Amino acid sequence: MKTKLLGLTLALSLMAAGACFANPNMGIWKLSEAKSKLDPSQGKNTTVTYEPAGDSIKVTVIGVDKDGKPTKNEWTGKFDGKDYKVTGDETLDSRAYMQVDDHTLDMTIKSQGKVVMTGKIVVSKDGKSRVVTTDGTNAEGKKVHVRGVYDKE
Repeated sequence: MKTKLLGLTLALSLMAAGACFANPNMGIWKLSEAKSKLDPSQGKNTTVTYEPAGDSIKVTVIGVDKDGKPTKNEWTGKFDGKDYKVTGDETLDSRAYMQVDDHTLDMTIKSQGKVVMTGKIVVSKDGKSRVVTTDGTNAEGKKVHVRGVYDKE
C-alpha cells in the first residue's frame, strides 16, 4: 500500500511540474526597448523570470524606476485570478494572473488593495517573444498605456 501511495504521489508531483514547464511563460524574458512603447513617467522591467516554485509559479521582475535606480520585486502564486502578495516593491501590494488560454494571461495589479493597473500578456505561437500591454494610472494620476515586447533568452 505504501508503494502505491508513494508512486501516486510521485506521479502527481511530476504532472504538476510538467504543467509548470509546459506553460510558454516559463523562462527568462528580456525587454526589447526598440520594439516597445514605454511611458517615461514610469520605470521599466528589463528582465522577467518565470520559474516553478512547488505547485506555484515565481515571477521575478528586475528593472529600473523612472529615475534609473535598480528595482526588483517577486511574486509567487498561481495563474488562478486570485491576488498574491508582491514583495520588494513598496508601491504595489499584489498581482493576480488569470490564464485565458495557452498563450495569454490577464493581469491585475493592486496598491493598497485598489486596482492601479490591468494588463494582458501574450506569448507568440513560437514561444520566442511576448507582448505585455498595461493600462493604469501613474504616480501623478495620469492614465498610461504601455506596450512592452520581450524576447525569450
